[in-house]
Amino acid sequence: MKSKKNIREIALDLLETIEKNQSYSNLLLNSKIERNEIDQKDVGLLTELTYGTLQRQMTLDYFLKPFIKKKPDRWVLHLLRLTLYQMVYLDKIPDRAAIYEAVEIAKKRGHKGIASMVNGVLRNIQRQGLPPLENINDPIERLAIETSHPEWLVKRWTDQFGFEKTKKMCETNLTPPFQTARVNVTKISRDECLQLLENEGFRVEASSIIPEAIKCLKGNLATSNAFKNGLITIQDESSMLVAYALNIEENFTILDAAAAPGGKSTHIAEKLNQTGKVISLDLHEHKVKLIGRAAERLGLDNIELKVLDSRLAPEHFAAESFDRILLDAPCSGLGVMRRKPDLKYTKTEEDVYKLKQVQQDLLKSVAPLLKKGGILVYSTCTVDREENHEVVESFLKGNNLFEGDATLKDRMPEAVKPLVDDFMLQILPQDFGSDGFYIACLRKKV
Repeated sequence: MKSKKNIREIALDLLETIEKNQSYSNLLLNSKIERNEIDQKDVGLLTELTYGTLQRQMTLDYFLKPFIKKKPDRWVLHLLRLTLYQMVYLDKIPDRAAIYEAVEIAKKRGHKGIASMVNGVLRNIQRQGLPPLENINDPIERLAIETSHPEWLVKRWTDQFGFEKTKKMCETNLTPPFQTARVNVTKISRDECLQLLENEGFRVEASSIIPEAIKCLKGNLATSNAFKNGLITIQDESSMLVAYALNIEENFTILDAAAAPGGKSTHIAEKLNQTGKVISLDLHEHKVKLIGRAAERLGLDNIELKVLDSRLAPEHFAAESFDRILLDAPCSGLGVMRRKPDLKYTKTEEDVYKLKQVQQDLLKSVAPLLKKGGILVYSTCTVDREENHEVVESFLKGNNLFEGDATLKDRMPEAVKPLVDDFMLQILPQDFGSDGFYIACLRKKV
């Protein structure tokens, strides 16, 4: 009979699969937890080991480099990173226990020679200590290694935001995010929902940013009865601001031009208070089905779904037929690296340039569908100026029917107002501990 894998072996499998298949760490971790029937008490450790090792990968490689004489197999390097992460960053696990586990895994997966090498590397680090990061003279390179962000990205952000803001952003990206959820206020008040969740055993509190949001301090809200019964939606606080930016009124017809997985569409539908209509588009059929399932769970029947590339929307909808349009554009995702740490190592500067063209094409395509006097909100979950400010400025330069809508600030919750710059809002991860996010509010001239 095949012996059941322990938590460190499962973490090692995850790290290998994430690198090999460029899989999203958050999705893979969730499916691994379900498939392995991992004891609830071990889920925290597995999450910590997997995310922590990924988050600190470049730093761990810097520490390991002087101690590795010959390039090891990929799984051996993952094992060394995983073990060193425990030795450097986890106080509750004694070094001897971490090293013993690593050697046992090396014996099981490899042979005596590999086990001996793993033991030797880790024991030498234990004896000699870590190479100091102060040895790196260049501040950009040092920050990149220290916070495990690619050097091109640290340089890029330093050019856009300055060194201190970049440093703070990189450090924040190393911290685990809280799970947040939006209360379906068409069914229940936030206070009542908090009480229900506390009765279920969750540790929750009211968000200090969004009036209908809650923050989970312990537990996974996706397993709650409140979630199953359509009382909440798992969503980051930053992305909830989109529905505020749209300035929704009852009976509006609203286009969500890139809607999956449906968090923003369902929020808009809730704000319409069972009136009007949200038409939610997405390129992929399986993603459109996700929106449908979310709407059904929440009891919303004012969402209409369509599988469609938004660049073709003018062929399917009449000009000036929507009161509001949301374009939550496909982007590099550089604002959500706390939730998807593997993004740091897979994205390139080239990706940003390519995406900019797609974003501009999408904006041009949906703009004619907006009524005169209507609002178009462009949003992304990235912090990069090229995908945000530059896309919007380029659109406004080439389209004199639109102007920036400076009333955006009036609609934002109090905590967010100081960050609004005219008709744009850029949230960095360190601002509220939420995702990095961008919103621009554009009005079609009458």
